Order: sequence, then structure tokens, then C-alpha cells
Amino acid sequence: MKFISFRESEKEKLGVLSKDGSLAIELSSFRLDKDFVDMTDLIKNISEFDIKKVKSIILENSIEELITYPIEKIKLCPPIKKPIHDIVCVGVNYQEHLEETRESFDDNFIEPKKTVYFSKRVTEAIGPEDTIVSHADINDQLDYEVELAVIIGTKGVNIPKEKAEDYIFGYTIMNDISARALQQQHLQWYRGKSLDTFTSLGPVVVHKGEIPFPVELNVYSRVNGELRQNSNTKRFLTDIPSIIAEISNGMTLEPGDIIATGTPSGVGMGFNPPRYMKSGDVVECEIENIGILRNTIE
Repeated sequence: MKFISFRESEKEKLGVLSKDGSLAIELSSFRLDKDFVDMTDLIKNISEFDIKKVKSIILENSIEELITYPIEKIKLCPPIKKPIHDIVCVGVNYQEHLEETRESFDDNFIEPKKTVYFSKRVTEAIGPEDTIVSHADINDQLDYEVELAVIIGTKGVNIPKEKAEDYIFGYTIMNDISARALQQQHLQWYRGKSLDTFTSLGPVVVHKGEIPFPVELNVYSRVNGELRQNSNTKRFLTDIPSIIAEISNGMTLEPGDIIATGTPSGVGMGFNPPRYMKSGDVVECEIENIGILRNTIE
């Protein structure tokens, strides 16, 4: 089941995709127990009964009396526009990306002995087909990073690895847009990854029930149609249960929290010479069973 935020007639609404993905179905027309303000409210408050009800209707294709819109007639929005906290990010979580980062950052990169965590400020995320502002006045090294984003569904602290999936609501795609020049200047990643429009999310939130656990999904990125990144989440150095267990050890996770699990090799800075994005470029991030997240550089 794929949950979406979308705009129709200048009004933002919650919905789900039809079985074949051709229709956006307005969530309110399912007559659930509760109306939801936004995706975070849905994640926090939707019942298992309502999730099963919606899934059953979609699978049976019994949508004749529901409010639907052809997917090409609506504007998909970022599923979570304003995360409840900064996004928790995992750095260098694929071996090949760790190696290309070491080579690109030279003496400014020390190979970590444990999993790297950092935060990414998101005043407002962008979504599918939205524009990435390059901030060329302060950075001339604009890079892309396709990542699987895990969305927490249940509040928890000190979560055991074997129970990690119980605390997940679902998954989406994140493009962790990065200003490499700022990263180099400041010797840390926060500012270089937190400029306005530097977090793209979408196109959907896939409920965890649709993706087998442990998660093994193909991950790709393309710039102007050229394949740049190509890997699978089974190659994580630190897997999702370990990430959730470690992050929640002494730190409470809440419904709507987003954990970005890291990017594979093939980012712009990893080429020789580097191949950073420029105005007019189209970047696509794709993850198996979730979809394609496409943006254009201003």
C-alpha cells in the first residue's frame, strides 16, 4: 500500500495509489475511524484495522464509489513536508561509498570505527518534480545521494534489534542533496546537507507490510538519464535493525521520525574529475517497489 500527499484544486490531500498506480484515491473517501491532518498525523494515529481495510479495498479493486483522480491530473507533494525532528542520517553505509568518500576528502576524512550518524535540518522538504535550488553563490559542488528512508511508526526507546520492524511504519526515497564545498570548509556535514530544498522525499510512503524484512531493495540514481548509482540495501554496512537499536539506545524515536540509511557509490564527487550537478540537470532517485523521485536543478 502506497500512501501519498497530493494537491488537487489547490488543496493538499492525503491518499493512496490504486493497485496499478494509475489513480490517486482520496483517503477521506474510505470513511476511516479518523480524519488525518497530514502524513505525520496518519502515521501516528491510523489503526491496524483501518490499514487492513484500505489494503483490502485496493487489492479487490473495489474503488468505484471512492473519490479518485488520474495520477497525471494531480501534483504529488512530499509525503512528509515538515519532519517532526531533524532527519537522522547514516553516513558511509556502503563500503564502496566509504572508499570514494575517503579518496575525495583526502586528509579531511577519517575512516570511522563505528556507524556514522549525523542530522539533516529540514525546514520544508521538496517532493517529486520540485526544483532544487543550487545555492551556487556559496557552493559550486552540488551532489546527489539516493537513500532509502525508514519512517518510524511507534514511539520507542532502547529498541531490541529483533523488534525493530515493529517500530517501523514504512519507507520512502530521499535524495540527500549535498553541498560538497561546504562540507569540506566546515569539516562536518550538517550545513552542507541542510540548505533549503536540499531534502527531497517521495514519491510515496510504502507501508512496511509491502516490503519483506530484512529489506533488500535495488537502489539507483540517474542524472539526465545516465545511470550513476546502482546497488542494493543488502549491502549496508550497518543494517536497519542495528541502526534502529543503536539510535534508540537512550534516545526516544517518535512516529514520523525519518532515518536515512546511507547512499551507495556513484555520487558526483566520486568521479575523476568530479561530476557535480548544474542548472537544468534532472536527477532521478529510484528504489525498487517504491518508485522514482525526480527533481530539476534551478
